[in-house]
Amino acid sequence: MADIIDGRAIAGQLDEQTKADVDALVAAGHPAPGLTVILVGNDPASEVYVRRKIEACERVGIRSSEHRLPDTITQEALLTLIARLNVDPEVHGILCQVPLPEHIDTGKVLGAIVPEKDVDGFHPVNVGRLSTGTGGIVPCTPLGIMKLIHTVIDDLTGKDVVVIGKSNIVGKPVANLLLEEEATVTVTHIHTHGLPDIVRKADIIVAAAGAPRLVRGFWVKEGAVIIDVGITRVPGEDGKTKLVGDVAFDEVQHAKAVTPVPGGVGPMTIACLLSNTVKAARAAYGVNTDVNSDIDRDSGHHTFTASGSLPN
Repeated sequence: MADIIDGRAIAGQLDEQTKADVDALVAAGHPAPGLTVILVGNDPASEVYVRRKIEACERVGIRSSEHRLPDTITQEALLTLIARLNVDPEVHGILCQVPLPEHIDTGKVLGAIVPEKDVDGFHPVNVGRLSTGTGGIVPCTPLGIMKLIHTVIDDLTGKDVVVIGKSNIVGKPVANLLLEEEATVTVTHIHTHGLPDIVRKADIIVAAAGAPRLVRGFWVKEGAVIIDVGITRVPGEDGKTKLVGDVAFDEVQHAKAVTPVPGGVGPMTIACLLSNTVKAARAAYGVNTDVNSDIDRDSGHHTFTASGSLPN
């Protein structure tokens, strides 16, 4: 039976390290790191995500603030707010929750956040630094994926990895991170032919297609490691809905290890957001100017452990 990679437990360990880092900054006479979240409109899912992020900040000692704006706000007004936050010394991380209303250019808004405060890692400068291996802030979900992989496999050199999905948020950045560690990476997408045969050769599978139960058991070779990024709400047998991933979980128990949905990648995304915020604060204070040039191998490889049972 496959080991379960307990994302909640691993995220909790990362939060403990982040809290220790915050405490060390404060003890050295620096203000606690500050994260500002911008929420435009009242999308229910975004409301939940923002609330979880604010609660997570409180747990680790990060100062958080919110700007809740109506969905009628103009793009110019939103950009003006971001420009003000960019120069606010008490703000070290700026997160603009997406999706944004249709009349607002999401790319322009995310690009308006200065790279040093772009704790989501979406700014073109940070994307470019990641693709060239020259530092920058790493996007939270790909960073969390790498930490999860490293609870199972220490050295990725020469490992065959298949990334299912080529999104700018997950697929492309995680492929770049894997390449930096000398893995052999294949990125697939909706037009890829013979996907089961491609996946069957993989030592590591990162499923990020947003297609429920896409990856079947017969696609997966014995002993593979599976990171399931997908999360979709589907009808359950009891008439209620339930959350499932991109992997047919019950069919892949011959794998070496697999992340559950929920409880796998999701908790790591928020934990890495907090970690990125602290690193941005360190850079601002001159404590550590090398913001996320690596993926924290010490914590990613050795501190965190995988669980052998499904988390509650």
